[in-house]
This record gives sequence, C-alpha cells and structure tokens, in this order.
Amino acid sequence: MKTADKETRLLAKIANGESIESPEEMTEEYRANLVHLMTMQADSELAGGYGYVPWIMKAPGVEEKHVVAQIVKDEIRHATVMYGLLADLGADVDGHVSAHDEVLTMRIAADADIGTNRITSDKRVNIFYYPIDTWADFIFFNFCMDRGAGHQLEDVRHCSYGPWARAITGIFKEETFHIRHGEHWVKKLAEGPKTHDEAQATLGKWYIRTMNIFGRPGSAKNALYRKYRLKLRDNDEVRSAFAAEVKDKAHAVGLTVPEWTPVWDRIPEEAQIPG
Repeated sequence: MKTADKETRLLAKIANGESIESPEEMTEEYRANLVHLMTMQADSELAGGYGYVPWIMKAPGVEEKHVVAQIVKDEIRHATVMYGLLADLGADVDGHVSAHDEVLTMRIAADADIGTNRITSDKRVNIFYYPIDTWADFIFFNFCMDRGAGHQLEDVRHCSYGPWARAITGIFKEETFHIRHGEHWVKKLAEGPKTHDEAQATLGKWYIRTMNIFGRPGSAKNALYRKYRLKLRDNDEVRSAFAAEVKDKAHAVGLTVPEWTPVWDRIPEEAQIPG
C-alpha cells in the first residue's frame, strides 16, 4: 500500500474513534512519534524508580519504608510495561537500557536550573535530573510530579494506540496512590509548625520544575501528536489543569504556589521536552 493511502486509512480509523492495534496499521511517522512518546515515559519511570531507592532506607519509620519500597516497585513495573510495548514495536529495549542505564541514575546539583533542557541522550522528562535530597523533596515530588504525570496520562487513556491505552489503566491507578501519599504528607508537613517553612520552600521548587515539563504552548510537535490522537490536548491546557489543581490543594493546607515564568524564549523548541 502506498504511504499516502496508508496515511489516509490510518487517519480515517483515528477519526472514527478506532484503535490502532498493530505495526502493520501504522505509517512510519505515526510509529516514530508513538515510539518517542512511549520511550519518554519508559525512561522516566525507570529514572524515577532509581531516584526513589535511597528513600527506602531513609524514610521515617518502618511503615514509610514499606510505602517507598512499594512506590519503587510500581515505577519499575511501569517501566517494564512500557519497554514491553516498545519491544512489541520492534525496539531494541535491552540495547537501549544497557546504553542508558548508568546515565539514568545521574543527577545534577540541587540548586541547578535547567529549565526545559534535556542534558543526556536518554528520553526521560528532565525533572528526573534533579536529586531528591530530603524527605520533603520526596513528598513534594509525589505531590507535584506524579500529579503532573497523571494529567498527561489522562490523554494516554484515550489515545489511538490500543495497547498503550489499555496498559495505562493499571499504571494510572498506581500513580494515583503515589499522589495520595504525597497529599497525606503535604498536609502533615504544611500544618506542622516546625516543618511549614520547609514545606513552602520545597513546594515552590518542585512546582516550578513540574510546570516546565509540559512543553511549549502551540508546538508543532504537539499538533502532530493530536493529529494522531497520541495526545488530546495542547500542552498549555494540560499545564493549566495541573496548576489549578495544585493551587487549590496547596491553599487548603496553608501553602501558596509561586509565580511561574515560561522560559520558551531561552532555548530553541527542538531542545525542549516534552513535545
């Protein structure tokens, strides 16, 4: 079948709300964009799991050590699921992970500000470059980044690639548990006289970093993802939904979110993540 005919047929199926189930139904452009997005998620899940590992030992109390261990297990499971989907599309998963495994553990200085830059050859969302140095960091990462990921996964739950949409159902439930864990501890830290100021400062740090993950408004890449129903909303729509939710939940426990200034004019679009 000619490429143009295959594209027409693919777009017709997507317009009719049908799922794409096999590589044979895909154009090369559809497959390339799908693989890119799924690799971003897979690498992020793996990098997240690696970043949480030290907190199994450092978490306050046996119960929390168990919770952190469960979160690590969840993240590695999510990575395994995503890499499995990529393998089904012909990706060399073992080669990819072997090439990037050491890099995915790398963290930058806690006071660094890389905006929306990606600084290594893996595809993780760039918030996973930042270290988790304190218990408050761990909590507000759950509260902010896991919530941000949840807003992005909302689109995936209704995406055109059937295997990915189905896999997200279980992942989404586990991410919701991580978010609830963050909310429980945010309330404790925010309402504690000795921990309130640390909670406020840590929220500000991770809120800004999470706001940077959603990508540039109106990007050409995002428009392409929406054309193929790999995403449903513009980057700024997802960011706005996240920001409104965090603002409400933070205010409920006496915290405020900082002003966020976009950095789109600092670097070219092709260097930013995610599209």
